[in-house]
Amino acid sequence: MTPEREATTAESETSTAESGERPSGLRNPVRAVRGLGAGTLVIEMLVLLLAIQPIRLVGGDLSGTAIGCIAGLAVLALLLSGLLSRNWAWHAATVLQGLLLLASFLHWSLGVLGVIFALVWGYVLHVRRTILG
Repeated sequence: MTPEREATTAESETSTAESGERPSGLRNPVRAVRGLGAGTLVIEMLVLLLAIQPIRLVGGDLSGTAIGCIAGLAVLALLLSGLLSRNWAWHAATVLQGLLLLASFLHWSLGVLGVIFALVWGYVLHVRRTILG
């Protein structure tokens, strides 16, 4: 290690210790947390879209309106995954989880998906709060 690099590392460790913060070990913690949230929302979108056909075939009387609502939630999840750089999008994604829970009135299996993704989203918010403070 060069002397300049050692000095820079020592200064950053000192400033972190003085401020009382724990280093996260991530190069860009904001970007890492945003990636976690975006990945979660994209997976949610895929699961919602892939759930339409099995629900229809196994025993759900999904009307065109119900399929449109599911597709709308999936599109909203995709849009929000790209907007997580804005602070309000995190709150909107939390509302999305509530809307998915309300979709249980369309079919019970959507309520199960809503509970699962609400728990996952709660964990994502916990990780965000832990890393970013």
